Amino acid sequence: MKTAAIIPAYNEEDRIGDTLAALKKVSGIDRIIVVDDGSQDRTAEIARAAGVEVIALEKNQGKGQALRAGICAARQMDVLLFLDADLGASAQEAAKLLHPVEEGWADMTIARFPPAKKKGGFGLVKKLAQWGIQKATGLRMESPLSGQRAMRREVIDKLGGLAHGFGVEVALSIDAFRAGFRLKEVPVNMYHAETGRNLAGFLHRGKQFMAVLEVLLMRLIFKQKE
Repeated sequence: MKTAAIIPAYNEEDRIGDTLAALKKVSGIDRIIVVDDGSQDRTAEIARAAGVEVIALEKNQGKGQALRAGICAARQMDVLLFLDADLGASAQEAAKLLHPVEEGWADMTIARFPPAKKKGGFGLVKKLAQWGIQKATGLRMESPLSGQRAMRREVIDKLGGLAHGFGVEVALSIDAFRAGFRLKEVPVNMYHAETGRNLAGFLHRGKQFMAVLEVLLMRLIFKQKE
C-alpha cells in the first residue's frame, strides 16, 4: 500500500521546513508533495531544498485547488494524507492518522486536536460545521474543520473530487459519509499557527463561516430532495 502526503502551502517559509523534517520521520510515506499555492516568499524554495516534490501554482487559488493539484499528481497512490504546512514538529503525529486506514479500520481519519492554547474566535464556525454535519449525516464530530486527514484513494475517486474554498473539509466529511465510507476521528498532539482575536483573524473566520454555510446549504437542500 503506497502513501502520498499532500501539503498545500501559502507563504509558510517560517514553518514548512520543520513540518517536512518531522514528516520525513513518519514511516510508510512514499511521497511527500508540497503544493505551493502562489506563495510570495521562499516556501517553494525551502520545500525543494528539503528534497520533496513541489508543485508550484502560478497564483494563489485556495486550499481546495491546491489539494486537487496534489491529488492529481498522486494518481498511483493507495492512501492520501492531507496535512497543513504549519504543523512544524507536530507533523510527526501524522502516523496516528495513517494506521487505522492502513489496517482497514477506517476509510478516512480526521485529526482531533487538543484544545487551543490561546483564544481565537468565538467558535461560531466550528459550531456551524458541527450542527451542519450532524444535520446532514447524524454524525457528531469534535473536529469538523480539521484539515489533517488520511484516506483511501477510493474515497476521492468515488466522490469525484473536492469542494472549493474553506468549506472543503466539511464537504468532504458529509460526502464521504453519505457515500458509505467509514470516518474516524483520531486524537493527536498536533498544533499549528492559530489566528487571534484581531482584524485579520476575524476576517479569516468570516470568510470561513460563509464558505461552510454555502457547503451546508447545498448539501442540506439536496438531502431534503432525496
